[in-house]
Amino acid sequence: MSQSIASLFGIRYPIIQGGMIWCSGWKLTAAVSKAGGLGLIGAGSMYPDVFREHIRKTFDATDKPFGVNVPLLYPQTEELMQIILEEKVPIVFTSAGNPAKYTRLLKENGIRVAHVVPSARLAVKCEAAGVDAVVAEGFEAGGHNGREETTTMALIPLVRKKISIPLIAAGGIGSGQAILAAFALGADGVQIGSLFAASAESSAHPAFKESIVKAGEGDTMLSLKKVVPVRLLRNPFFEQIHTRETEGASADELAAILGRGRAKQGMFEGDTEEGELEIGQVSAQIDNILPVKQIMQKLLQEYQTAKMNLSDM
Repeated sequence: MSQSIASLFGIRYPIIQGGMIWCSGWKLTAAVSKAGGLGLIGAGSMYPDVFREHIRKTFDATDKPFGVNVPLLYPQTEELMQIILEEKVPIVFTSAGNPAKYTRLLKENGIRVAHVVPSARLAVKCEAAGVDAVVAEGFEAGGHNGREETTTMALIPLVRKKISIPLIAAGGIGSGQAILAAFALGADGVQIGSLFAASAESSAHPAFKESIVKAGEGDTMLSLKKVVPVRLLRNPFFEQIHTRETEGASADELAAILGRGRAKQGMFEGDTEEGELEIGQVSAQIDNILPVKQIMQKLLQEYQTAKMNLSDM
């Protein structure tokens, strides 16, 4: 496996757990970091006081490096950044906004910074802003997504040609074989979301985890493109939104149907009928709910087997 990401973040394996809303609490973060990857607290679904609590609990649970993911569109981002500095969080992944806004401040305080992008054009801007690494996320990924709809397999080579800093592939990665493919395309590490969302340590509701396990091919779709593109698992709420989109509903009309707290309702509270269920296409490959330690072991075994099989060819 590539050593640049492992060296950058001080971890054993270049495997990063996505900082997912309603799924990535301190238990998941600590478990991934203890297993040799990089766990990320998902700040996007946390009030500042809750965010601080999860940071402190992660520090208590592990002495391994961990980080946080901060969506820059979050209304209390300034407060979250202050907490990060006060609590001395070592690694920050930012997304959904301009990486230049906080990168310099974070790096001046000795913090490693990565930013998530859906395109090579934005990856170039990230490097210019001074980030330490770029996460290039294909539209297979769950949750908020890029309007470009570029797949991970197409995106990684495009980004690799444009930047010289470490590159992390995300979107559709749920096996050791997929990790090997990402490296072959030019990535230095991978970020995995859906597989960890369905883990035993995930803070997602058990009903949401079961929905992930039951998901089949084609059961997720990119939706709400007029508002903020997001990949959702099909359910009655999704079908309502999809029907109105097909009928030409405006962004305001779709936002009114969406309302507030819909993701919490589905992913954290377990309303799989009327809640918003954010998950990636790779959910179709997830057959059971496993502890993080077993997930990591399985990924590494699959990677080594796939590598040997290719060598034999």
